[in-house]
Amino acid sequence: MATPRKAEIPLDTMKVLDPRQLKPDSTETERILTVLDETIVKLEITRLILRIIGSLERYAKMLGPEITSSLLEHQKLSMEVEQLLSSPGGEESRIAVEQRLKCSLRNILRLFLANPLLYHGLKYEVRLRESPADVFIKAFMEFRDFTLERLLTGPEEEKEKIRFLEDTSLQVEKNTEMISALQEELAEAIQTRDEEVKRKDETIENLKTTIENLAKGCKADIQQIMMEGEKQQKEDEEASHDRCARLKQDIERLRAHYNALVLKHRASEMVLRKEKCKTEREIQKWVQKYDTDMSEKQAAFEELQAAYKQEKEQLAVLMEKHALLLQEYTEIEEERRVLKEKEEEAARLEARRNEAATCIQAFWRGYLVRSVYKSKLKKAKGKGKGKGKK
Repeated sequence: MATPRKAEIPLDTMKVLDPRQLKPDSTETERILTVLDETIVKLEITRLILRIIGSLERYAKMLGPEITSSLLEHQKLSMEVEQLLSSPGGEESRIAVEQRLKCSLRNILRLFLANPLLYHGLKYEVRLRESPADVFIKAFMEFRDFTLERLLTGPEEEKEKIRFLEDTSLQVEKNTEMISALQEELAEAIQTRDEEVKRKDETIENLKTTIENLAKGCKADIQQIMMEGEKQQKEDEEASHDRCARLKQDIERLRAHYNALVLKHRASEMVLRKEKCKTEREIQKWVQKYDTDMSEKQAAFEELQAAYKQEKEQLAVLMEKHALLLQEYTEIEEERRVLKEKEEEAARLEARRNEAATCIQAFWRGYLVRSVYKSKLKKAKGKGKGKGKK
């Protein structure tokens, strides 16, 4: 039996199934990938540091004095941290040394990143053994690929990929089940035919044995039985061959139907891809138009912002002047209030003085009137007494 050929998947479909073949199409994606790549490089450099420190004299000429001195300092700090970890107490000093160790590691990574040729040369020069760091770096690389796939796969593209995979998987499962069923049926038919042929062969052998025993008396019967057996065997073999041929034809027909379905879905997929490309171009045009409009509005906004800042500065100056004037006005109002209070106090004092003067004058007038009246009374009494005497 010939195994069914796998359906060929076009290049565009492979791009849908594996978005890592695409290139980043946004600044944010490139920045994220740059950060992840730099982190992977830093992890690999960190893995090399311990091996290089162990054979520092061997790589000193290649590293240079600056990196060598930094590695020696890093080695001293590592030993100091190990001593502090082994000894009890000294938590603050241990934290300070660990902070210095971190700064030293950042400085070493900065020096290596500034000289990428040195890093690549050491990468092939230094022989590293397998360690848990390799597993972590490999997992981080897989995380980077997964992040890239997630960044490059949009929601619609993800749905399209899942739908395409589900349809293809379902169709392949159906065809596989159908082919498996036909193969099982063919195997059963072949097994049945072989069993029947074997049974016929056994019957023939038995008949041959019987014929040999009865050869002398039953030659004619033996020949007739042998002819009938051979004829029956030929008929059975022909029927079995015909059945196998029909089964093979059914398998070929189903295989052709499967290939036709694959081509049909491939054509519909190409049409959908073209429509998607057209939609993406239209979206790109609208995005460019949006960027142009937003640039113009941004320029107008910046002009308004500049005018607003200028007016705000003028307003601040005016507010300062207003504050000064308000302070002067408050002082003037206070002086007016004090003067008004003084005037009111003077008016009250003047009123009291006038009232007192009026009271004094009234008293004085009354006194004068009484004095005059008394004098008149005295004169009247004097005159009365004089007349009486007369």
